[in-house]
Amino acid sequence: MATTTFSGPVVSDNGFQGDVTVTDFLKLTAIATSALPTAAAANAGQVRLINDNGAGDDEYCLVISTGAAWVTAVGAALS
Repeated sequence: MATTTFSGPVVSDNGFQGDVTVTDFLKLTAIATSALPTAAAANAGQVRLINDNGAGDDEYCLVISTGAAWVTAVGAALS
């Protein structure tokens, strides 16, 4: 597979496949839990940043789709 270097924002309408290496930092846009798509096989493995910690709190949390549910990065079920 070829290696491509980008300078500036990269946008994908359909996600990225394969390995992604981040050498500096990764910036995620935070959304409310209510804005998460329904967990499904099509979004299994997606990582999102929520800004209400699943309980309406003003706390940030990484969540991952298992394909059946959204779970926190430590594996707890999202309330």
